[in-house]
Amino acid sequence: MKAAVFHKPGDISYDTVDDPRIEQGGDVILRVTSTAICGSDLHILSGAVPQPTDMIMGHEFMGIVEEVGPSVKNLKRGDRVIVPFPIACGHCFFCSHGASPSCENSNYKHYGPNGDMMDQKGAALFGYTDLYGGYSGGQAEYVRVPYADISPRIIPDNITDEQALFLTDIFPTGWSAIDWAQLKGGEVVAVFGSGPVGLMAQKAAWINGASRVIAIDPLDYRLEKAKAVNHVETLNPNKVDVVEAIRAMTGGRGADVCVDAVGFEPERSFLDKVKATVNFEKGSIKVIDLCFKAVRRSGTVTIVGVYGSPYDNFPVHRMFDKGLTIKQGQAPVLNYIDHLIELVKEEKVVLDDIITHSLPLSDVTHAYKIFDEKEDDCVKVVLKP
Repeated sequence: MKAAVFHKPGDISYDTVDDPRIEQGGDVILRVTSTAICGSDLHILSGAVPQPTDMIMGHEFMGIVEEVGPSVKNLKRGDRVIVPFPIACGHCFFCSHGASPSCENSNYKHYGPNGDMMDQKGAALFGYTDLYGGYSGGQAEYVRVPYADISPRIIPDNITDEQALFLTDIFPTGWSAIDWAQLKGGEVVAVFGSGPVGLMAQKAAWINGASRVIAIDPLDYRLEKAKAVNHVETLNPNKVDVVEAIRAMTGGRGADVCVDAVGFEPERSFLDKVKATVNFEKGSIKVIDLCFKAVRRSGTVTIVGVYGSPYDNFPVHRMFDKGLTIKQGQAPVLNYIDHLIELVKEEKVVLDDIITHSLPLSDVTHAYKIFDEKEDDCVKVVLKP
């Protein structure tokens, strides 16, 4: 089959690889009909999240069940399914307590309680390095899906791939950012980052009762997309002091909720990069710091952007003095997935309006380039095998 294969930082190509096969009784083989490039894939492309060997990329995908393992009960050949990005066994302590991103069984090589940078991770993820299980991803013609009775969900034929695809990751991730904040109604929510996850968090904020949603991003074309699809207010940190602007918009208090949908690779100055190198840090926590400053006292900050290393000068003093509530991590997709599917079915949310590019999988090298380098006003790329 053909697949998007990571070889080394900066090198992802469209290659011929071995077809996947049933390895465990609970597996299915999926023929992929749509897949997408996620912002966190770029951390692998840049080398910030290390991967020493060739790997098939991709954790946002859906398709048709082609082959079913002997233990699978909930799926049959021909079923059209979406596949949440964390791989969960469904029966361990964490899966049984609504914490499937901490599954004890799927990432058997590198699982552990410490959460270290280079070892002891949580649940396995599709196409996301050996540290997260070494499973081949879905930017391919076919993919093996383990524990197939647990995570995949059948999608009705009257919902298009484009309407359903983002239920695999970015919509549940954006939803997590808002659900963790436990909105009561009427809150001001500031979302730092208007990439795909930030756009989904903005949608989730409106659905959950926010009175105002403010989008922050250094790229005007992404802010224009946010205004067009989510009807939000916008701030560009290259043009205004966003912390002071948010305070001015909220009676001097700050936003009730700030969402970090950027992670550890924001736009950075030369001095920021030098500091990170000296401190052996990956990227920067500048967006977390902005969130801590922009949120009101006793407010909530949620972090769904990826962070991959310890950081010197972490602003714990500000978090303590302001009495902030912090929640972060991989999205517990299985906690939300059935409800979010219903929102799509009932047309209470539109997900495909963030797509700017739909390309054949054979164009994957070009697709990664324009997404990574933010060319051609690229916000979200969907790939068709």
